[in-house]
Amino acid sequence: MVNLGWSNFLTGRYAEAITTLQDVSNRNATFPFVHTFLAASYLGQWLAQLSPAGQTLEPAMAEIQQAMALNDAIFLNHLFWGEILLFQHQYGQALAEMERAVTLEPTVAESSAALALVLTYVGKTDGALQAIDQALRLKPTHPDVHLGDVGGAYALARHYEEAREALQRFLSHYPNLLPAHLTLAMVDSELGQEAEARKEVAEVLRLNPKFSLEVHKQRMPIKDPTVLERHIAALRKAGLK
Repeated sequence: MVNLGWSNFLTGRYAEAITTLQDVSNRNATFPFVHTFLAASYLGQWLAQLSPAGQTLEPAMAEIQQAMALNDAIFLNHLFWGEILLFQHQYGQALAEMERAVTLEPTVAESSAALALVLTYVGKTDGALQAIDQALRLKPTHPDVHLGDVGGAYALARHYEEAREALQRFLSHYPNLLPAHLTLAMVDSELGQEAEARKEVAEVLRLNPKFSLEVHKQRMPIKDPTVLERHIAALRKAGLK
């Protein structure tokens, strides 16, 4: 059942993932990874703007804290805790958690890719590119799953061609994960590929017809206001409102 919940997460069915994983938790709250994957599902649902009205990151925080209390030696716990902290604009703590994830699993691609993404959000491009290189030399736990973060990091570093390649490969495996389509829309817009950017916007709206660019701007933790404005302008040019 935990694997089913994770599969639902990877296919963008966050509500189904949460229901499945909550059922497991109700029966055995100490089952490995149940709280980890619940935290990831709440975070993914929030990022895609598919959460119930008024829901914040509190459910994700509560679940990852339970996961950490059960086992703080699991790299995914630190990875998702770092992501949650990032979206709360707690940059130093987010970076520390990603570095801890890399320390725990230095041979797993996802940890280095997540570190790269956080580094680009805070404007440390050189370190991010080094982390990307490391991630691309390593094997992920699922096929190309690390390429979502790699593509996002490349995009913020303005390495758009590399970002496009990574995101397209990622989406060939995980076509229903909205953030990747959103980032690819921005990348295509920056590359002047207007038709391709509009196709990605159509995918975003297929997954969430009510997706709001204004809400996205409020939630994006890009530290540099100029970089954030450029990101939003590219998405607006692609057709998002």
